[in-house]
Amino acid sequence: MKSEVFWTDQFSPIKSLPVSVDLPSEIDVAVVGSGYTGLAAARVLAKSGYSVVVMDQHTIGWGASSRNGGMATPGLKLDIFKIHKKYGMDYARKFWKSSVDAIDLIEQIIIEENIDCDWVRNGHVALACKQSHYDELPEYAAWIKREMGHEKTIVPKERIRSEIGTDAYFGGLSDESSGGLQPAKYVDGLARAVGNLGVILCENTRVEKIHRYAGRQALITSRGDIKAKEVIIATNGYTDMLVPELKPKIFPVGSYIIVTEPLPLDLQDTLSPKRRMFYDSKWFINYFCLTPDGRMLWGGRNDLSTELDLNESANILSKQVCNVFTELNDYEFTHTWTGKLGITFDLMPHIGEIDGIHYAFGYGGHGLSIATYLGTELGLLLSGQKDRSPYKEISHQTMFFYRKDPWFLPLAARYYRFLDWIS
Repeated sequence: MKSEVFWTDQFSPIKSLPVSVDLPSEIDVAVVGSGYTGLAAARVLAKSGYSVVVMDQHTIGWGASSRNGGMATPGLKLDIFKIHKKYGMDYARKFWKSSVDAIDLIEQIIIEENIDCDWVRNGHVALACKQSHYDELPEYAAWIKREMGHEKTIVPKERIRSEIGTDAYFGGLSDESSGGLQPAKYVDGLARAVGNLGVILCENTRVEKIHRYAGRQALITSRGDIKAKEVIIATNGYTDMLVPELKPKIFPVGSYIIVTEPLPLDLQDTLSPKRRMFYDSKWFINYFCLTPDGRMLWGGRNDLSTELDLNESANILSKQVCNVFTELNDYEFTHTWTGKLGITFDLMPHIGEIDGIHYAFGYGGHGLSIATYLGTELGLLLSGQKDRSPYKEISHQTMFFYRKDPWFLPLAARYYRFLDWIS
């Protein structure tokens, strides 16, 4: 089994990205991080006439933007009921609508920029691991339809085989709005689009320090210095101590994925008749789908650590997927990899500003859609095309015990395992 990202291993662009060998000395907007957030913000700003550079300490799109499961589903990490309770119905509707609009935005960008990334909107099914989980679904679906105007369909146990080739679940809730794609192709296409707009793309460029200088931000990098009117930090789960005040606002969580070899078409039809995407109701969530070339992709948290051994992770995940789909015991798993999610203590994404440095992060596993959306939102705010965003208006919760190292993650992992046991 390869310890490599399947998406990038299987994707060979016809042409190299238009990366720059030179770093500009001055720019309107400097973007740190070349994933969906940074590229989406750069796209808006470049179209608005701003000069923009996007820098990454690795290659363009190296982080979670090319490592995720390729699923865009409505909703945020924080349950919509809890959002309603905490922020009120007006904000709940705004946040829910934005999560649905985010999927439409991905589709719009793909069409406008002619990005070939295997985009399909076959929907998803949220699967109940226990009867008690299923029993909650009718009330949830009715509330979503009544308050959010969004349609979801109950899938009872007796009809589950019409959606998924297993009896391991007690039913589910289907949603037709969701979409899926090949993440490495999407981030590559997005980078090419912004490059065509005049955005300067700089790889292997580590930003080491940022400080104010003569009314501008001065960025000291591994490839030289650059002055910018505005700076965007778009690093999500890979956020480090570059801006010390930013680190306590977000912490990384590891997500791990394996894929099988390509499966026979008749087996694909059995496992996923409608080519849906799936996720289950566990606290340690599992998510899975067939890839565009007919492999079973299975992902999960396993442990909240970002340092879990990939062989150990692959062993855990392969047992999980084979317990659900016994047929897969006869097939080889070819790739295993990991990426870092960005999680906030309030489980909400945020747009913010610290000393003139702008940021958007905290997607909690919804990065494909919400990162694209918040990056676009940040670009609209900075260019004056929007004057407000609910993601900027809500307060950003921090905890006194966290400043740099997320030492509490093993304790949280034990707690989530306990919840999975008792719930």
